[in-house]
Amino acid sequence: MELIKRVHANNIVKWGKIHSDVIVLSGDLTSSCEVDGFRDAFPDRFLSMGLMEQNMMGFAAGLAREGLTPMVHTFAVFMYRRSLDQIEMSIAYPNLPVKIFGFLPGVTTPGGASHQAINDIAVMRSLPNMTVIETADATDVESVLELSNAVDGPVYIRMVRGEIPRLFPAKNQTILGKARILSLGSDITLLTSGICTEESLRVTDILKDRGIGVQHLHVTTLKPFDDHRVSEALAKARYGIITMENHTSIGGLGSCVAEMIAKFGIATKLIKVAINDTYLQGASRTFLMERYGIDVKSLLCAVESLVGEKIYISDAELSTSRLDSFFNEKQQEAL
Repeated sequence: MELIKRVHANNIVKWGKIHSDVIVLSGDLTSSCEVDGFRDAFPDRFLSMGLMEQNMMGFAAGLAREGLTPMVHTFAVFMYRRSLDQIEMSIAYPNLPVKIFGFLPGVTTPGGASHQAINDIAVMRSLPNMTVIETADATDVESVLELSNAVDGPVYIRMVRGEIPRLFPAKNQTILGKARILSLGSDITLLTSGICTEESLRVTDILKDRGIGVQHLHVTTLKPFDDHRVSEALAKARYGIITMENHTSIGGLGSCVAEMIAKFGIATKLIKVAINDTYLQGASRTFLMERYGIDVKSLLCAVESLVGEKIYISDAELSTSRLDSFFNEKQQEAL
C-alpha cells in the first residue's frame, strides 16, 4: 500500500496558486494542520488567529461576506465544541462559503477526551445549510478542495493528516454526494467512512473467499446523504447492513443509513460498528479502535451476527499491512 506524507500541505499550496480569493486561517495549529507551507508561500493570505476559535469563525464569516473564500484550520474538537454558536449564527445561518477543516477526528489522536472529536458529525449534520465530508485516504484529501469549492455554502471537512494511505487511484477523484463501490455482493451491504474504510479492507476479501458476498461502499459525503446507489445497495442485502465509522453510534454514518432505511421502508437488520455512547481514554489509534469496538475484529463479529454462524479467520490473516507511524509519545499532537 502506498503511503504519502502531508498530502493537504502540498495540495493547498497548489490550490492557492490558482485561487487568489483563498484566505487560510489557523487556530495556532499551523504545522499540525498542514498549512505551514501555505503560510510561507502566501503570507499576505494567511492569518494565525491564536487560541480563539470563536473569534476565528466570526472573522472567517466577515471575509466570506467580502467575497473571499476563507478556509479555517484547527483540530476538529476545538472547532465544534468551542465555537458552535459562531458557526451556526455567523456562518451556517447566512449560508456563507466558509470551508472548515477539522483535523484529528475520533481515535486518530491519543490526547484523550479533551481532544477527541467523537460526535462532531452528529453536530455538524444537524446544522441547516452545512455540507459534511469525511476523508479516508490521499485521494480523498486531494479531492476536498475541489469538492468544497463546488458548494455555495459552508462545508465541514473531517480530515486525516500526516502519513496516510492511498486506497483509491489518484486519477479517480472523489465526487461530492457519490459513494465509492469497492466490492459487489448480495449477502451483506457494508458502508464505511474515514479510517474505518482502510480497517475494513483487511477482511472483505477474506469474507469473499469464505463464500460471503459483501457489497462494500466507501462514503465520503455524509450530508447531503441521498446517493441512489446507497439506497439500492441497502435494499439488496440478504442478511443485513453494517456501518463502520470512527464516531459515536449516534448521529454519524450509521444514523444516516438508518434514516435512509426508514425513508425507503427497507425491511432489514442494521448493525452499527461505532463508538458506543461514551468518552474515550487517551492511547494509540490501534488500541482505541480495538478497545472501543471499531476494529476489524468488531466488524467480523457483526458479520457473524448477521449470517448466524462463526467465521474462522486467524489473526495472521487479519494482520495489518501497515503500522501506525503517526503516534509518537514525544510529540503526540504536533506532527
